[in-house]
Amino acid sequence: METVNATYSYITNFEVMQILQQIKGTKKKWGMHNLATVTYEALQYLEESPCKTQTRESIKGYLCDLATYRLMPHEQLQMVNDPPTSALHTQLLIDDNKVPLTDEENEAIIGLTHKHFANTTSEPVQANQQAPT
Repeated sequence: METVNATYSYITNFEVMQILQQIKGTKKKWGMHNLATVTYEALQYLEESPCKTQTRESIKGYLCDLATYRLMPHEQLQMVNDPPTSALHTQLLIDDNKVPLTDEENEAIIGLTHKHFANTTSEPVQANQQAPT
């Protein structure tokens, strides 16, 4: 297999989901059963993740606001793909070799998460908990 147009940038789960939805929507699937299976399974996973309710504008705004912190591009990508909801969650997304964020910075990043991804930060119902009725 040959790489026709190599790009050196990261894409978010939101962008992956959009690409997979385009692939799923194409009618030309001549003998591509494996591609259809992988597309279906990946979409099932992504549609249960926070990217389901994210928008391009909310991601852009979040990344602009995160630019004030000393985060690497891959750390910002992780925060978009898995928006942090606690200080521990934020620290787990950041490399260990860096100076840890202060408590204020952690709280500010969590606030940005709630601001830009308000409907994506709800915690899933645990197996031993009952869903509200």
